[in-house]
Amino acid sequence: MAAKNKEDRRSQLGYGSSYRKGQEKDLKEENDIAAVLGGQVWKVKPDKEAQAANPCIWMQAGAVSFKGCNNYYDCTTCKYDLGMKKQVEKGKQVSWQDRMRKRADLDRVCRHSLSYRIGKRQCAYDYQCSTCDFDQFFEDVWNTKTKTVPFEIQQVKGFDMPSDYYFHNGHTWARIESGGHVRIGIDDFALKVLGEADGFDLPLMGKTLEADKAGWGLKRKKNQADVLSPINGVIMEVNSGIRENPKLANKEPYSDGWLFVVRTPDIKGAAKNLMADTDSFDWMNKEVNTLEKMIEEVAGPMAADGGFLKEDIFGNIPDLGWKNLTKTFLKT
Repeated sequence: MAAKNKEDRRSQLGYGSSYRKGQEKDLKEENDIAAVLGGQVWKVKPDKEAQAANPCIWMQAGAVSFKGCNNYYDCTTCKYDLGMKKQVEKGKQVSWQDRMRKRADLDRVCRHSLSYRIGKRQCAYDYQCSTCDFDQFFEDVWNTKTKTVPFEIQQVKGFDMPSDYYFHNGHTWARIESGGHVRIGIDDFALKVLGEADGFDLPLMGKTLEADKAGWGLKRKKNQADVLSPINGVIMEVNSGIRENPKLANKEPYSDGWLFVVRTPDIKGAAKNLMADTDSFDWMNKEVNTLEKMIEEVAGPMAADGGFLKEDIFGNIPDLGWKNLTKTFLKT
């Protein structure tokens, strides 16, 4: 039972470490590393048995002993993968493909299984991915059309904020997905402030988006608003469901309500220019405070506790002004 409990608390979220819940007194001890996250004390300990959170394909195949993926399983832009291929060409390193070819037939699984992007699936093309119909379908069709689902959602005075998404100060979000695709949408705050859109003016696939430039628009009756793109990239997929039913964006802004899937040449660079975790929550708090002051100037004092702001704020308080709201929050 002790061994089982040890495994139950083993972290799958770090490199070479395990963790357990602690107490405030544990912060003074020096035998383990102590940290406070979300008000909870955690004890972190380096551990030889711990696993990489996102094991690299080279590690999964047994070509290297330990390597975690830090490039979202986008091998095509991975410097480590490129360096390893050069070592293979020089005869100084065995390739991950050759390691997999030496396994028994049933253990020769697809590279997408090695990266946990799909369940166990045998490779039928001897790891010649460029000739594999499934590989092309998975990358170009299935992966881009599959909706994103937030791991955890928190609220800031009634506005939903997923903890594993990146945010742009123009109230768009970006989620970096396995394989290097970036899914983009409009956040819950902007959609509640402006209310349900009658339609979205979305560009076609192949369109190039520029960070901090107007990338698309939304319409509500006679009002229109441009929306800034959070990143640079080329649109690989457009959510056809949004064209047919714009209300999806308001109902499920972080899942069915996504707008585009984009491919960017510099994923890490794009992420550095956006807000995540504590930064995004602090920013949202400031945005809500700004909105509350705007409402008080037009409609008078709010409840003592600030209250929870309702959906369709513009529809309920049109004196806020459409242009004023879009200039303040969408930055357009």
